[in-house]
Amino acid sequence: MAEGTVLFAVPESPGGGGTGAEQLHRVGEELTTHGFEVRWASTSGDAQAVLRTEAGLAAAVVDWGLPPNGTDSGEPGGAEVLRQVGRRFQNLPVFLVMAGEDLEHLPLWVAETVVGYIWALEDTARFIAGRVARAARGYQEELLPPFFHALRRFDDAHEYSWHTPAHSGGVAFLKSPVGRTFHDYFGERLLRSDLSISVEELGSLFEHTGPVGAAERNAARVFGADRTYFVLHGDSTCNRMVGHFSVTRDEIALVDRNCHKSVLHGLVLSGARPVYLVPTRNGYGLAGPLPPSQVRADAIAASIARNPLAQSAVTSQVQYAVLTNSTYDGLCYDALQVARALAPSTPRLHFDEAWFAYARFHPLYAGRFGMSVGPDTFPGPERPTVFSTQSTHKLLAAMSQSAMVHVKPAPRAPVEHDRFNEAFMMHGTTSPLYPMIASLDVAAAMMDGPQGRWLVDESVTEAIRFRQTVVRVGRRVAAAGDRPGWFFGVWQPDTVVDPASGERLPFADAPVELLRSEPSCWQLEPGADWHGFAGLSDGYCLLDPVKVTLTCPGIDAGGRMADWGVPARVLTAYLATRNIVVEKTDTYTTLVLFSMGITKGKWGTLMDALMDFKALYDQDAPLERLLPELVDAHPRRYAGQTLRALCQEMHDHLREARLVELLDTAFQELPEPVAPPQHCYERLIRSGTERVRLADAADRTAAAMVTVTPPGIPVLMPGENTGAPDGPLLRYLRALESFDRRFPGFHSETHGVTLDPDTGDYLIECVRRIPAQSATRSNRTHGESGPSSPTAKKARK
Repeated sequence: MAEGTVLFAVPESPGGGGTGAEQLHRVGEELTTHGFEVRWASTSGDAQAVLRTEAGLAAAVVDWGLPPNGTDSGEPGGAEVLRQVGRRFQNLPVFLVMAGEDLEHLPLWVAETVVGYIWALEDTARFIAGRVARAARGYQEELLPPFFHALRRFDDAHEYSWHTPAHSGGVAFLKSPVGRTFHDYFGERLLRSDLSISVEELGSLFEHTGPVGAAERNAARVFGADRTYFVLHGDSTCNRMVGHFSVTRDEIALVDRNCHKSVLHGLVLSGARPVYLVPTRNGYGLAGPLPPSQVRADAIAASIARNPLAQSAVTSQVQYAVLTNSTYDGLCYDALQVARALAPSTPRLHFDEAWFAYARFHPLYAGRFGMSVGPDTFPGPERPTVFSTQSTHKLLAAMSQSAMVHVKPAPRAPVEHDRFNEAFMMHGTTSPLYPMIASLDVAAAMMDGPQGRWLVDESVTEAIRFRQTVVRVGRRVAAAGDRPGWFFGVWQPDTVVDPASGERLPFADAPVELLRSEPSCWQLEPGADWHGFAGLSDGYCLLDPVKVTLTCPGIDAGGRMADWGVPARVLTAYLATRNIVVEKTDTYTTLVLFSMGITKGKWGTLMDALMDFKALYDQDAPLERLLPELVDAHPRRYAGQTLRALCQEMHDHLREARLVELLDTAFQELPEPVAPPQHCYERLIRSGTERVRLADAADRTAAAMVTVTPPGIPVLMPGENTGAPDGPLLRYLRALESFDRRFPGFHSETHGVTLDPDTGDYLIECVRRIPAQSATRSNRTHGESGPSSPTAKKARK
């Protein structure tokens, strides 16, 4: 296996003639004896293609006189290649091939880019190859971040292990037939690197020492934090950890209602009293940002004053606020603007950035991530301490469950490491998987320097090209006249403004360079029809281009429903038969992610599937042909039905049930809080709850969170009252229940709801009703007749 690749960007490839070319060819041959692979490129365009696609380069040899790429930059091709190296790599050793030119005629920046010069005929090929090989190996050695470097060194030591895990580097698996299969599948290297915390040379995850500590410090530098902690159980554990540290029993926490359920788990653990902040919603049912008016100090004070739980808190001072950034659908805040608005209300601010770990590494997202809020951008005593929790594995390159907590403390709410580490150890594991730690270390190193910008920019650029392609195909379909003129859309601005010229351009026709570099193209202009959110201010919220929401015919962002439609659940069921699994499906939208693993071939496959679905819909193809597994599972329901008929039947049902409207009402008009979440959890584990049908669930206290996917946001929290039979919550849940019965195989994924196997009824977990006199015997019992309930308060009066 080659040690690495060396690029030779020289005018004439081997055998092309010329004494200098022959000598460089001999240098290349010598490098192969050192264990390197050599890639040849005879033009600037070829060399730049290698730089784009070959991440394993260890060095480059570039001829200053290389033919240029056909641009009018006026620079020689060698200059173009050197600039590309600077954009793509950090510290890649580059040797510049000279042909008699005086060095002082070269631009000054060249000396800062190259590590040496080569006059091919003045030294032997062996000597030149030795210089290049030494520089390449030095680069490869420096390339490795702290923990991964130490892990590789330990693995190379070939020591016996006398500690856990018991498979002893995979040896135990070799003693069993099925174990041998497991060993062969994953390979010896992975199993040899699965080590115990007893390995002192690798440091301690709990004590943050040695290579582990060095890796966390390096990650803090890369991500712009004062302190970074590696977490091995995903962003869910990060959220519980930060919440558990930041707020204690009966203190007030401000919680974005568009939160992950792990945030609620943190409230259960801490015993906090939540005051929920309600995000905007649009006609598609997508959750927007918290409106600026809701995060002002006066609005928060009013919310606290209206909240029954907050009235009996130990203090009226909010201790902690948490919000989602970016949202599932790619909406991200101006973090500094939000921090300034919330600072008068809370000393601690937590940005849940599970899907946004890449934000620091591209100028589109400047100032829109938690670690951008610091003493340089927010000076003065009002600045809150900021936490960012990131699910590193979701959209950066790390192993599943690998996550980070970034901290930027402020004097008003100091974060003493030893005390935060207590929360860290409470939620961490004493048996960490070392390859996971290494993947976090490498994920940080991959984003360090120009390569981070390069990697994110590639995702952004491919997402833009896909977005524009969908719109252009839609225009071509409408103009063709030989088929029905509908196609899928993309949730994005219809037009953008070029700040340089002031010209307003159709999104599909705007230069990619403008869209990939100008944040204003993605900002949600107040009142713009395309996004459908009310109450926004200029620059407050931005749509992340890599989170692409496809829209289906049937409804628009204002909630206006058409006479016909294509529900997104039918589309994604078809896509699944093409082995295309989307991230999220709502009623008429579906979300696809353009992560760093995106390629043109990958999104081209999705485009092909969208075109095929349209053709099948227009042909009114039978479901047996499109969705055979659905028909086999429910033959009495779907046998003989066609795609267009199913879509229309489902669209009519959604319109008559007003499901999108009910969703909006249920998420905007929050249930009344009755008891803190922790008290309901205590009842849950002590058999103080019961499962109740929706028909019997009016005016009950929820004991478990109910989260409907789509849209994946809690609609009912523990300790909240379910409301009246015709109230927004129960009407919405009954509409979902009705949809599931009508369309088996397309049911909603509803966490916190149990289905009755005989009737298909929704059952939700409620606090068991107890006599009022029993409830007053213990101050620890809170529920429908407990001390915090309106009934009990009325009785005490």
